[in-house]
Amino acid sequence: MSVLADQVRRLDAHLDSIIYATITSPQAHPTNEVATELNTVLHTPRVKDLLRIIKALSATTGTQAILPPSQLQVLLTQSSLLSDRSQEGLQLSQYESELEWLLVSKAAVQTYGVIVDMLLDQIVPLSDHIWYWDHVLSSPLSTTLYMIQISPARLWIWFSEVYDDSKARLRRYTSGHTVNVDSEVASTTTSTPSLAPQWRRFYAIVQSTILEKSLADVQRRMMSPIALCRAEARRKQAKLKKLREMTASGLGVLIDEGFAFSGIGADDGRSDSELSLPNSQEWKGVVERSVALMDMMLRDVLDLDLNTNQMEDKVFAAVAEDALSVQAEEDDQNRPAVVAKRLQALLDEQLPSNIMTATKLVRKNGRPSRLVRYWLPATVLLLSSTTILRIFVNRQKEILDWVQDLGSTIHDFWFNWVIEPMRKVIGTIRHDANSEIAIMSRDSLKADRESLERMVVDFAIDKSTTATGASSLSETQVADIRAKVREGDVTPILRAYEKDLRSPLLGTVRGDLVRTLLIQVQKTKVDVEVAMSGIDSLLRSQELVFGFVGLTPGIFVSVGVVRYLLGVFGGRRGYAERRKAGRCVRVLRNIDRVFSEAAPTQTNVLPYKDHGLLICEVHVLRRLAHKLLPADIEKDFLEDLNDLANLRGVQYQQRALDRIRWAYSKWLR
Repeated sequence: MSVLADQVRRLDAHLDSIIYATITSPQAHPTNEVATELNTVLHTPRVKDLLRIIKALSATTGTQAILPPSQLQVLLTQSSLLSDRSQEGLQLSQYESELEWLLVSKAAVQTYGVIVDMLLDQIVPLSDHIWYWDHVLSSPLSTTLYMIQISPARLWIWFSEVYDDSKARLRRYTSGHTVNVDSEVASTTTSTPSLAPQWRRFYAIVQSTILEKSLADVQRRMMSPIALCRAEARRKQAKLKKLREMTASGLGVLIDEGFAFSGIGADDGRSDSELSLPNSQEWKGVVERSVALMDMMLRDVLDLDLNTNQMEDKVFAAVAEDALSVQAEEDDQNRPAVVAKRLQALLDEQLPSNIMTATKLVRKNGRPSRLVRYWLPATVLLLSSTTILRIFVNRQKEILDWVQDLGSTIHDFWFNWVIEPMRKVIGTIRHDANSEIAIMSRDSLKADRESLERMVVDFAIDKSTTATGASSLSETQVADIRAKVREGDVTPILRAYEKDLRSPLLGTVRGDLVRTLLIQVQKTKVDVEVAMSGIDSLLRSQELVFGFVGLTPGIFVSVGVVRYLLGVFGGRRGYAERRKAGRCVRVLRNIDRVFSEAAPTQTNVLPYKDHGLLICEVHVLRRLAHKLLPADIEKDFLEDLNDLANLRGVQYQQRALDRIRWAYSKWLR
């Protein structure tokens, strides 16, 4: 729902309260008489038809606040107010007359909504066109690009003008009104065939036309093409700015002065039942004046020869003159029909004419069409399409192989670097034995340690004198040696090794030295396995960490690729919201600029033009903020926007703007 829809609903509800108070006024009729007469009137076919149309015209009964113009025209036709009633001589009852007034008033409110909505639709896109000309004027490169873009259109226009002028001259020559050049050509071609003189005459006419156009454009030829394009861009931009100011002024006049019932327009928190209700002639005069205001505004709002003040004065003077003529010529019962016919003329003639005129102005002074702006890249693409197609056909196999390789790479990456590490992490969490990290077998250390223990014990028993200094070993001594070997103590082997080193040759011959060396090799192997077992235990304790470390690169790459693809091809909700929030900030900047450049009137309110621009910006801001704010926050935001658009004083509106800035900065940044 827009600001305009809210205004239409308020006006519609206020009309309902006015007509209800007028019909059921206890001061005018006793209660019983009112009930009896109302019961009789409500059962007549005419009143039933009027009530049906009034219900269809009510903005509060349907989901659509503003009806389309075609439906308004149909309802006005069904009301029979457009037919000639001067010869019927029918006398309407008070209730029927009041219902007719209510019908035309609701139709006038709907027409008001259609016209204001049309002005909003016209003024909002003008900023884009003005920005385009700013971009063209921003640098010589942009101006040169614009010159290249419009060169085919200019060349076509020039050829068309030369052809039309030459055709007109040839037509005058054939009818006997020839130019001097034609007579000279005719005198020199008397002996040629019949077709040759005609072609020579036509060629001479074309040459003469081109020469005259060249002489006429001598002033333009004194300027460079880029300077001409810049001058054209400035001229069109000035026209668009003038059109925006005029449309904004007309919008402000309609919003401030249209349907200015007492109590409407100053939103002071009162309900519709508490608003002051004007008397019958007052509110009917307001409706007539508002219809005349819409009529005069549509006639003069696109007159770019006037400035905004001249247009406003002309419109108000015409409305005042129209009000005097209506009061002097029409009786009370025929006034609803006059208003209905005027509304029909507005919807049938003035509104389409205004839309057509505005469209022509924008088409003439706005940015060029897409065909003009993009003909150059489209032509390059079209000319190179055969080359591109040939490249694709010649390299079809390489392209297919590249696509297959890309698919295989993506598949292998996904399963080897994402799925498989994820399975290992899940297996680690579930204590899966197959997923445990190990750098040595489970029972290798136990077997090597038992082998070392047996080697040392057997050597100590066989060489007890050399190993321990005793002739034999008891069971207690063997158990003690066995326990020390488990702790890494191989003292008997070292003693024998030290003794054999004194005579290495003899020890080698006996074999004791080699045996002790081999036992020490086994001891070294056991020590290495013990160290490896410690490292293996450390890895097992951090197995989950290593699993996540192996999974992280694949996850990071996958998330990055997915976010990039979502940002390029779809799912750009976050980007769209950020872009929409940025546009909201620019709209707030435009609103602040409106307040900065406006010169408040004596009553401390914005002029019509500035208020119209403010309404446009508020309309755009409201549309952008929809679905950008949470539902509960949006209600407060709409209330602050209504305060911003209300004419309760410039200071009050500026405070509302400041409140919007700090209260909703979380979502509008």
